[in-house]
Amino acid sequence: MEEQILIKRLSYSNAGIGHTKEGKTVFVPASAPGDVVLISIDEDKGNYCRGHIVSLVEASPVRTAPTCPYGESCGGCPWQHIRYDAQLEAKRASVVSALVHSAGFEEEEANGLVAPCKASKREVGYRNKLEFGATWDEESGFNLGFHTEGSHDLVSPDSCLIAHKPISASLKALRGALRYAQGSNNLGIYRVGVRASLRTHDLEVALWTPPSAFPRAHVAQLLESSLKTTSIVRVMAESGKARKIKGVESLGGKGFWEEQLNDFIFATSAPSFFQVNTAQAEVLVEEVLAGLGGDGLGRDGLGRGALGRGALVADLYAGGGTFSVALAEAGFDVIAVEAASTSVKDLRRNAERNQVAIEVVGGDSARELADLGELDAVVVDPPRSGLAPEALGGIAKAQPKRIAYVSCDPATWARDVARFKEYGYGLVHVQPVDLFPQTYHVEIVSFFEKS
Repeated sequence: MEEQILIKRLSYSNAGIGHTKEGKTVFVPASAPGDVVLISIDEDKGNYCRGHIVSLVEASPVRTAPTCPYGESCGGCPWQHIRYDAQLEAKRASVVSALVHSAGFEEEEANGLVAPCKASKREVGYRNKLEFGATWDEESGFNLGFHTEGSHDLVSPDSCLIAHKPISASLKALRGALRYAQGSNNLGIYRVGVRASLRTHDLEVALWTPPSAFPRAHVAQLLESSLKTTSIVRVMAESGKARKIKGVESLGGKGFWEEQLNDFIFATSAPSFFQVNTAQAEVLVEEVLAGLGGDGLGRDGLGRGALGRGALVADLYAGGGTFSVALAEAGFDVIAVEAASTSVKDLRRNAERNQVAIEVVGGDSARELADLGELDAVVVDPPRSGLAPEALGGIAKAQPKRIAYVSCDPATWARDVARFKEYGYGLVHVQPVDLFPQTYHVEIVSFFEKS
């Protein structure tokens, strides 16, 4: 069935939203708000449906020509056909919508709390890391590329629009070196990560394999000569969704990747997390510091909850210390809690490297909270799933004056906003930050105070 519809807005996905003649919501990938499109319905889910564009009847004013030749097959930049200012507006709208539909806010109140989305300093070429899927079979040998959305098929681009140039320029050489290293034998490589820094000029390759025999020296020599790497590591884990790390070994170079964030140098050991957009990660840190009233920032945070030097701040899910180091430098007494052993190692090293005092606690944030006592403030940057109920309750029990919550998922964040409200913590400010141009993803920096 074909029907002409108007795309009214973007969803938090690769699709625009319109309505059929009967009023049913329809999600249409590759559309832009303001498009008039002829669509065909692919799937009817009862209260909504999915369709695809048969023809573009009238292009939206915010539609622009995609610049990546792999866009349609790769799927990594689902919004590259949308003008950047419209992307920013849509990202803010998704945060407002999450507050309204998941946290029970009135639209006017939500709009008053959510600031305009802070633009990325780079619209393309911003990623310091790419991860590739890898396959091997006897007929075609080794292949390296991106998994297309919803399938196991690999797209094998020779460049990537959103990656730093050293990564994009290395793709052909990386694929060729690993293909040559394997020859007619399957070395078990199923995932490859590449990190590059435009500031330190570090380039690291991380090879994911099962914990089995591996020609370490041979592979390292080929990668070092082909890519001029500063670090080559092997992460040993079985493939699949529930990957348990069995070990990490350095095959060549330093064995870790270094990046500069503001005036600090951070070492990150695979598979530890580091924000993929370095310049915008600096914005996240600046927003958190300003919202807590950090020393020397020239503004008093957000008002009555602002803190001074010597305030006790817990940084939960601290990772390698992106926030902890800056908080300590700003004059706060910092307790950093992190569960992943590789990140704990990085955190201690980064505190020492940057000459700041941080009390590092290795353990699960929800369990460790009970031993931290009363806190002046808490900073949380949890995984996409958000805060576990016991972690949220533990934060409230510590009675901080202010909570800074950094999130990469509007839905789970809004759920936690509602839960904090039940504990008497009201949302006072929300700052969306764009770390992922050409995609629908948005980072959120938000602040809570005791009502």
